[in-house]
Amino acid sequence: MKIAVIGAGVAGLTTAKVLLQAGHEVEVFDKTSDVGGVWSQSRRYPGLTTQSPSAQYSFSDFPMPKGFPEWPTGAQVQEYLASYVTRNGIEPALRLSTNVTSALRADGGWTLETDRGSAHFDRLVVANGVFCEPAMPRFEGVDEFRAAGGKVLPATELHDVDQAHDRHVLVVGYGKTACDVAVPLSAAAASVDVIARQLLWKVPRRIAGVLNFKMLLLTRMGEALFRYLHLRGMEKFLHGPGDGLRRRMLNSVGSVSIRQFKLKRLDLVPRGEMEDIVKGAIGLATEGFFEAVADGRITVRRDLTIRRLTVLNGQPSAELADGNVLPADLIVCATGFTQQVPFLDESIHKALFDERGNFALYRQIQPIDVPGLYFNGYNSSFFSPLNAEMAALWIAADLAGAIDLPDAAARRAAVTAQLAFMDVAADTHHCRGAKIIPFSMKNIDEVLGDLGLQIGKPVRASHWLNPVSPAAYRKLTPQLLRRLADRVEDRPTTVHTGG
Repeated sequence: MKIAVIGAGVAGLTTAKVLLQAGHEVEVFDKTSDVGGVWSQSRRYPGLTTQSPSAQYSFSDFPMPKGFPEWPTGAQVQEYLASYVTRNGIEPALRLSTNVTSALRADGGWTLETDRGSAHFDRLVVANGVFCEPAMPRFEGVDEFRAAGGKVLPATELHDVDQAHDRHVLVVGYGKTACDVAVPLSAAAASVDVIARQLLWKVPRRIAGVLNFKMLLLTRMGEALFRYLHLRGMEKFLHGPGDGLRRRMLNSVGSVSIRQFKLKRLDLVPRGEMEDIVKGAIGLATEGFFEAVADGRITVRRDLTIRRLTVLNGQPSAELADGNVLPADLIVCATGFTQQVPFLDESIHKALFDERGNFALYRQIQPIDVPGLYFNGYNSSFFSPLNAEMAALWIAADLAGAIDLPDAAARRAAVTAQLAFMDVAADTHHCRGAKIIPFSMKNIDEVLGDLGLQIGKPVRASHWLNPVSPAAYRKLTPQLLRRLADRVEDRPTTVHTGG
């Protein structure tokens, strides 16, 4: 089949690779001039690094270069993805610097309109990313502020620290992006204030300076510390008789973080316990952030928002909710992202979302009532490349009619139950149903369960205490491709269009 993939980031590229290997004709569209999605040169901000270590943030059959640091920079990840393209012969499929303006159902398939023309496809995979569009606050007084020379921009549009040279900078937010960007800016700016509406727990890269955080949170046991919709095996103990032990394990990380970063001295202890907060926003501590706060290069204004922008004695400024007015030549918004599919028409939107605006996708991949449409990358996790790769296998199998799925009513019920569960588990912080943290491996297990594939039990058992290794899954793609090829050989006169 002829298949369109919208987005040339992690999910789009692995989808293209798997579908090309399965024998389909694939075109990958992206409005940027390079591959990478969130790692594209057009979106990288100073200080950008991965949250997961390189060994975990990689595809199963394509490890990151040994010379990369444990937490690669944005430029290094983009380099890695460009190498993945070359290694797998994806270049001929790329349609970069091409903006998809609409994707309409037509003649049993999809017609894509772009700023370079139109084309018809049999199937469509949306891989534009959970973090495709920055969510920008609306500030009162912004026009007067800008007229006086002040600038407001999302972090993804800040590409050089020189943009902050000798300027007073406000960074809005307290997530990973906000802290990442604040550190390099503090070396160039006249002042850097972080405006934090809510403090979040930060997990040290090395707990107590010794234990790599992946030994706790990137294992199957670490995932099991958070209650899932369906409990199995040891999970029943951890969330039953062993609940006290489970709580102590999680909250001890918070206690270590408080001591390690001297959060009490800095008045930066988040409210609540890590057990409650971490499940909605697990943030890896940015190297040098708390040190910069301690020595005065960064000031954190906790539990505050910007009330309005103003001009004071000719100086662009911001008035905070507590009445303080700060000089603000540059405001960098690290306030999250929205999940948008503007190229799909309203009738399809109605079928994609539940009544609260959450994406209603079976296995984070398939809309129930829109045949021939798939999503990939709407499963943001600690192991995003691996989750996307396994989703690509699911798509390839479904295209071949090789998955025995429940009927539409059963799938719809499963999606409804999953969303209701994640509302509680993640305190609704699940990117409209598109983020699966902290249940990365649960998603992979369910996707592979549909395919009748799985890695060996001894390796899975080793992942209970050791960090999950994507390389353990490297044989699954060739296994599935052989199975699909055998189906074609067994039915030479039948073409099953799937989807």
